[in-house]
Amino acid sequence: MKRANNLILTCMLSFLGLTTINAQDWADLKRFEEANAEVQVVSNNEDRVVFMGNSITIGWLNKRPEFFEGKPYINRGISGQTTPQMLIRFRQDVINLNPKVVTILAGTNDIAGNTGPSTLEMIMDNIKGMAELAHANGIKVILSSTLPAYDYPWKPGLEPSSKIIELNKMIKEYADANGHIYLDYFSAMVDERNGLPKKYAEDEVHPTVEGYKVMEPLVESAIKAALNK
Repeated sequence: MKRANNLILTCMLSFLGLTTINAQDWADLKRFEEANAEVQVVSNNEDRVVFMGNSITIGWLNKRPEFFEGKPYINRGISGQTTPQMLIRFRQDVINLNPKVVTILAGTNDIAGNTGPSTLEMIMDNIKGMAELAHANGIKVILSSTLPAYDYPWKPGLEPSSKIIELNKMIKEYADANGHIYLDYFSAMVDERNGLPKKYAEDEVHPTVEGYKVMEPLVESAIKAALNK
């Protein structure tokens, strides 16, 4: 009898644990739920742009809020996110906001394995998925290069630099083949190690103010090109 009760208790605990896992908001769909509801209807002459990305994107807003002020720019970066998470939330955080342009900056957290092992082909599939969703909804697409990274401080030893170079080649080839804008941050920021120098990122991953100042004219030029396509 005691063994039977223990078995029942174990099953109940397992069920409760499974329920908790299934209830997780893995893609963080709740993060911008209220903010999205408050976004105003697009005016006829508004060149709205959504910035989709991870901590590098949201860090831009936090460190350089003046870059976004007074512009029709909406930041939808979430720290730590990988491309499958972004793909899941792409409709609510991009398409439903009715922008003219989306700029996508992603891939480094996938290479770091933040949500598990991921091949470059898997990363590209998710980037392609976001680009195809945007294109199908009349949104111009800017595909950003992944920023250089010699190592990840939260997961050292992965030697990501060569993978980032290869991923960027794949992103550029896809962008060129499909009429999207390729935004090359990498070439403007990379050092001799194929990493990100400390003047642009103290931890060599997340940009400093100086790093964002390098990125800003590049993205502005890309946005202008996308709007004129």
